[in-house]
Amino acid sequence: MSGHPRLLQGVRRARRVARRPARWPAARQVVRRRVAADARLVRSPVFVICPVRSGSTLLRVLLNSHPDICAPHELHLRFVRVQFERHYAELSMKELGLEQDELEYMLWDRVMHRELVASGKRVLVDKTPGNATFHERLVAGWPDARFIFLLRHPASIVASLMETRPDRELGSTVKEALTYLEGVEEARNSVPGLVVRYEDLVADPVAVTQQVCRYLSVRWDPRMLAYGQARHGTFRAGIGDWTVKIRSGRVQPGRALPDPADVPEGLRPIAEAWGYLPELTRLT
Repeated sequence: MSGHPRLLQGVRRARRVARRPARWPAARQVVRRRVAADARLVRSPVFVICPVRSGSTLLRVLLNSHPDICAPHELHLRFVRVQFERHYAELSMKELGLEQDELEYMLWDRVMHRELVASGKRVLVDKTPGNATFHERLVAGWPDARFIFLLRHPASIVASLMETRPDRELGSTVKEALTYLEGVEEARNSVPGLVVRYEDLVADPVAVTQQVCRYLSVRWDPRMLAYGQARHGTFRAGIGDWTVKIRSGRVQPGRALPDPADVPEGLRPIAEAWGYLPELTRLT
């Protein structure tokens, strides 16, 4: 049997755990998850937990310009699924101690590892906004994962969304944004990580990228700021920002923050929780 040493070691341990008597099933499940996590090819991926239109593509290309950081376009792992087409296939996998969740973790791990190896780098970053709505699975699959919480003024996010299509309506756009905003807030209150603000990133990219590099235990590199000189793949809708601003190859100033009175009512609790809206401005 040949292959990645860590993977082989993890497989052997998982098989031993799977063959043990089914006493204390909850404890056994915890042990099995830890064993599986130890077998990951990418042990400590970095997940950016962020809303849509929060500047995550800018953060991605800045990080991807670092010689040690691989930050590909949005991977959308949540929608890359494993499906059993026959019941005996599911039975077979369960006999190996592999539930559907674990098979999906193995698939996602292999995708990330493939990208990391191809890049020749050592840190993998995924910045898919949808990660905000299923961070629990990321934590379960990668107990050693690191998290960056990218925040932006909620009203600025909605304004940016409104500009993506001329037929957008404010009410439905606020509702769409809240799906991500509330997911980020829940994740931020559930797992530790580094908080980065888009407004700080565009105002002082040197200081913020230095902060991120310290968190990721890599040396800061000035080439990060000249992201237009590196290759980042295609900028296209569905896997990241595609607008003229990101294609410029340099950090652009952010929009002015909205007047507190202009923040839609539905966004005010999140804006307040994130420090963008003083409590005294809350509408009554």
